[in-house]
Parts: sequence; C-alpha cells; structure tokens
Amino acid sequence: MGISPVVALATYAEDLHLVSHRNGMHAVLQLAPVLSGARVPTEVTANPAVLTWSAGRGRVSAAFESPSSLRISGHGLGLRIAAADATLTPFTGTYFFHDPVTSSYVFTSYETGHRYRLTCLSGSIHGLGVGALGKAERAVVIGDDGDEWELVLEELTTAWKRPSIHTSFAEVVAASRRAFTAFTDAVAPWRDDRTPAAELACYVLWSATVQPSGFIQRPAVLMSKHWMDKIWSWDHCFNALALAAGSPGLAWDQLQVVFDHQTDEGALPDSITHAEILHNFVKPPIHGWAVNRLRERLRGGLPGAELPRLYRQLAAWTNFWLDHRRVPGQPFAHYEHGNDSGWDNATVFGEQRLVQSADLTAFLVIQMRELARLAGEIGDAAAATRWAREADTLLAAMLTHLWDGSRFASRAVDGTPRTTASLLDLMPIVLGLQLPDDVHATLTTNVARHLTSAGLATERPDSPFYEADGYWRGPVWAPATILIEDGLRRGGATELADLVSARFRALCEKSGFAENFDALTGQGLRDRAYTWTASAYLLLAAEAVERA
Repeated sequence: MGISPVVALATYAEDLHLVSHRNGMHAVLQLAPVLSGARVPTEVTANPAVLTWSAGRGRVSAAFESPSSLRISGHGLGLRIAAADATLTPFTGTYFFHDPVTSSYVFTSYETGHRYRLTCLSGSIHGLGVGALGKAERAVVIGDDGDEWELVLEELTTAWKRPSIHTSFAEVVAASRRAFTAFTDAVAPWRDDRTPAAELACYVLWSATVQPSGFIQRPAVLMSKHWMDKIWSWDHCFNALALAAGSPGLAWDQLQVVFDHQTDEGALPDSITHAEILHNFVKPPIHGWAVNRLRERLRGGLPGAELPRLYRQLAAWTNFWLDHRRVPGQPFAHYEHGNDSGWDNATVFGEQRLVQSADLTAFLVIQMRELARLAGEIGDAAAATRWAREADTLLAAMLTHLWDGSRFASRAVDGTPRTTASLLDLMPIVLGLQLPDDVHATLTTNVARHLTSAGLATERPDSPFYEADGYWRGPVWAPATILIEDGLRRGGATELADLVSARFRALCEKSGFAENFDALTGQGLRDRAYTWTASAYLLLAAEAVERA
C-alpha cells in the first residue's frame, strides 16, 4: 500500500489516495480532509515516517504501523475516506458495509482481492452508503466535528481479529522513523553534504520494498510505487548492488528474486509481480557483470555456500542465449525485439527487430568470464577452461565482425550491418580492459559525444531520431549510465568516468529519481520515483565519496 496522488498510468488525482499494488496498481480509497460537512483545502507535507494534511490549526496525520496497517489521527480537521470508484458491479468496484462483529467499516475491493477495514479508536465516525449497490457514495467520515480522533486502516483477506492497539500514534511515528534511519544508516553511512540526495534515494528503495507474497518469494524491491510496480529482470541487479554493502541479505534477495523463476531452458522472465510472471520477452544478460560487481561490494565477497547454485543459474542463463537465441553456424546471439535488450524502442531496432548487437555480445563475454571464475571456485577446472575459451572466441568474433573502426555495428540475423547514433552501440565499453586500447579509446571519444549537461543521452542529440521524451531515443537513463561509467573507469578513462558520474548525481539532486530525464533540460520524465535510478545515485555517490 501507499498514499499517493498518482492513481494510474501518468494520472494524478487532486486528492491523495490509498493505492494498492496487488494485481496491478489500483486506487482503492480517496482521502479528503473535511470539516462541518465541507471539503477543506489543505497543505500536504511528508517525511519518511508521517504524512500530514494541515489547515490553520487543524491537522490530520497518517503513519504506517506495519505494511498492512495505517494509523490516522486528527484534531480540528476530519477525513472523508471513500471508495475511489463510485460504481460497483458484480465484478468490479468496491463493496462497503459495517461489520457488526468488530464494529468496523469495511471496503472490499474486486481489483485487489483484499479488504480494507477501518476501526475507530476515538472520536466521532459515521458511514455513508453502507450496503449500497450500483453507483453510490460509499464513505467513512471521521472527525468532521473538529474534535480529536484516531482510526486504524488495515488491509486483510477474509477475516482478522479485532485490532488490539497498545501503541500510541506518536510511538508508531517514532518506530517508523527509527526503521528508516536504521535502513539509511546501513545503506548510506557515507552520506554527507556532498551527497544531498542520498537520504531521499534510500527512501525510494525503503518505501518500495515489499514482503514475500505469491510469486514474489522473498523480500523484494519493486521498481516503483507508481505504475512501474514490477520487478524486471535486469532492473533488480542495480538494486542489489546499491544494497550490497549495507544490507547484504536484502541485496542477495534482489539478485535471486528473478532467478526463482528461471525456466527449464534457462531463460529468466521478463518481469514478475506477486500475481503474474511474464515470459513474452527477456532482458539483457547483465547478471554476470552484476555478480562481478557484487564480489566487490558484499562484505566478505560472494557467499561461499551459494556459489554452486549461482554457477548453475548463470550457466543456464548463458546457455539459453547460446542455444535458443543463436542461429546455427553464427557466432552471435540475437535479441528478438528491443524489449529484450531493455532499450525498448532504441534506434538499433528501428529497421530490424531481430538484431545481433554488440552490447548483447559484450554482456555474454563478461558473463562467460564470471562463469569461468565461478567454475574454478567450485572446483570444476574443465568448465573453467571451457568458459574462458568461449569468452575469448566470442570477443574475437565481436572485434572481427562488429567493429567498423569507429564504433560497433549491430546487424540483422542475415548479416546486414547497421550503425546508429544510439548509445547502445557504444555499450561494449563495459568490457573495460578486455578491449584493445585503441578500441576503448575510440569508444571513449564517441561516448563523450553523448554527454550533455544532464548526462549521457541515449540517442546523440544531433541525431535526426533524437526525441526529448523519446524513451530510449534521447533521455538519460540510470542503467546505461552505470554500465558505461563502469566500463570507462575500468578501461582507464577515469576523467570522463568522473564527469559522467558527477553529472548524473547532479541530475538526481536537481530532479529526483525519475524513470528517465530530458537529456538537455534535466527534467524528470515518466515514472517519477524509480528505484534503479535511486540505486544508481547511491552507487555513484558512494564511490565518489570513497575516491575523495
């Protein structure tokens, strides 16, 4: 659950709503301050522990007591809590009734499959539209008389015992504040006035962490508590890296949460939620790269007991690409659509959708190197030799067939080459020192041409295909920034790496943690609270502080 004005895809309501992320994103209850039967304009303020509506001396405050329990109290101002959808059908909407067993009011939602029980702890409360069918007002009004009041709003399934309240509202707020502070101190102990967005970045991650439920079998960080409320199978890697140093258990869960649903063929799902698993696309195999980075960030390195399973998972994921996405007799695997690359509509896929791209090849080379290392660590020398040889062969083929002297070209599965002004064609810089010096130097020069005052544009701004809000055809994205900054730095181009890092951090400090950003103005675009963006900031900020 969350309290938000964002109630659907790119849709902002006038009032805050209780929003659920079960079975998708659903606005369940509208929250409107009232007094003496009339709506009251208010100022809304919030911090990680408590949200407050204010009007003169009147206050309404809300704080989460648990992931499924919200405490709300007020004085001098009441609250109308109403079904967000006024229409109830046999299959949609919210039914509203008074429960004589618990003396509570209950909203039961078809969309989420859950109930939302409101129990008055103090003050004056009444219901409107109790038991109504069809189109009707269904609401609870509390504190409308201006006196002090308090209630608890709980999400539950079929039934739950009457709430037993032993903790004051102030203690609920204090406990929430302590929990957030402990999380932030663990994940970003290095924060100071040089990293002014670190606490907010931690909040984005903390607030989007959900408990195991359904297909999500371990604590997991959603990509957003707005409409991008899933876990995609490359996004999770960046969250794992940001959490690794301070919360290693949660970090390992982020790496594994997608591997929990690896298919028999070795493929990872495109995305998962507690209620669905999508397999119609995949995402790029950056997992070997992520595991290599986790070695550096996890205290004590990778957990030894997990190495055999991790080896099997990465081997199966790599073999999926080699066995099922590689035309017999050809050296390169291919994407079947831009969605497979994570760069959905990049110009690399503008003419052909089935593309052998150098970024995919580079990721597989890195993953094979990591497999060779893991195989050696678990005592399989033959496998270590085999994977190292495979990596050498694939890298040589990439340099022979995809490098044109100035950049890497993608090509259709029939071999037709195509170069673009997309940053994706420069992604092989992630190989760092594995590339010949001259190739890395040339890529570095070309990467610099994508660098604007806001960061790395995913389509070069002088390209005829550049679009300010063109998704992967222009805007700055966190994952591309992290991967390329890492490749620049590991290959020795530290000056440009420092510049890429500094501009992205400044961008987040100015515009928050949006899904992506206008590469020329820095304006946040699309979903405005995205966890992999927050994680990218935390990674780059921690490393910058360490270097300083």
